[in-house]
Amino acid sequence: MSPARIPARIPARILVIAGSDSSGGAGIQADIKTITCLGGYAMTAVTAITVQNSLGVSAIHPVPVEIVSGQIRACLDDIGADAVKIGMLGSWQIVEAVADALADVRVPIVLDPVMVAKGGAALIDADAAEMMILRLLPLASVATPNTPELAELTQTDVEDAADALLAAQELLNAGPRAVLAKGGHLAGDTVTDWLVTRGLQRAFTIERLASRHTHGTGCTLASALACGLGQGLDLEAAVIRARAFVAQGIATAPGFGGGHGPLGFAPLP
Repeated sequence: MSPARIPARIPARILVIAGSDSSGGAGIQADIKTITCLGGYAMTAVTAITVQNSLGVSAIHPVPVEIVSGQIRACLDDIGADAVKIGMLGSWQIVEAVADALADVRVPIVLDPVMVAKGGAALIDADAAEMMILRLLPLASVATPNTPELAELTQTDVEDAADALLAAQELLNAGPRAVLAKGGHLAGDTVTDWLVTRGLQRAFTIERLASRHTHGTGCTLASALACGLGQGLDLEAAVIRARAFVAQGIATAPGFGGGHGPLGFAPLP
């Protein structure tokens, strides 16, 4: 009998804690596709089942807190993780359970503070947002808010890229080691994302891609970033690759759905 074949390259193990999207464009489904395309190994702890498509979210069914915690422990206790991505959580009880489960985890944690779906549906309540600030932001290696989320988390107005930079600097005071403030919701022909740490302020700017197929861009970016960090990329390199993956996804979107359609998912060239 021939010996077992040992893979030449062991993939980075990425644990995703987030909600499920029945249409496959965002949430856990987008996370798995992204991590797989970038050469990682995706594991999941599902926090909620959503009924949604490109037109919006019509129902949300939370997963029991003990099942969320159990999924996290099952992954960490056996396979382990090289990075963690956190997305939709929904309730303060789940936020607290996730924070408890990750309290002793010593790998990069990417927190995407999901609050509102692309179609406008609320994905988190006020108590959960407050608990996220208190319990999860201090654990995060990097938080990836869009501008509405950034405004909500800092209770400030974010009207342009300069406001986004100031708000990102303020959010650092809540404890994350870095903030990637995404500028896609701001008006203009260019999109500027700010990467801010205590020793760095870097703007990443790209021409806006005119497309309605942007469902799941935030989930995809955060998962790509977590994958890069889990694979050993430094923060700036991981951000550059994650942004390139999202831009490619928008440019190659398959055109599905009558609303905010899903991205195209394929390995980067």
